[in-house]
Amino acid sequence: MSGLVGFEHVGMTASDMDRTVAFYCDLLGLKLVLRKSVEAGELAFLDAGGGMLEVLAPATGAARCRDVPVSEAGLRHLTLAYADVDAAIARLEAAGVEIAERPRAAHNPEMVRRVAFIRDPDGILVELIERTPGR
Repeated sequence: MSGLVGFEHVGMTASDMDRTVAFYCDLLGLKLVLRKSVEAGELAFLDAGGGMLEVLAPATGAARCRDVPVSEAGLRHLTLAYADVDAAIARLEAAGVEIAERPRAAHNPEMVRRVAFIRDPDGILVELIERTPGR
């Protein structure tokens, strides 16, 4: 077996591909790499610079997501790094994005300087961070 090459992607389900691509690409800055029809609906890959989001929008639609309780195993949020979290939140708030938690100092300053949380159009929790200088 060869060694690890890097992080590739995380898969997610969305209710509306157009709305999801607009949110992640136009508002958050990811890059659309691939979008195509598949048997189950529509599939897209969005590049975040250090890995990708694989988005499936089922032809049958999808209900709004629910947060994973801390007592239940699962992925709790998606995290994207920005140069200035406060500026990103101000821009997103002006665009009508749901702000779940306003910018604040991070609990793990060894890794992250500032942090905030927003919700994507399907309610998925997205964390925006500023990395600690030198990281």
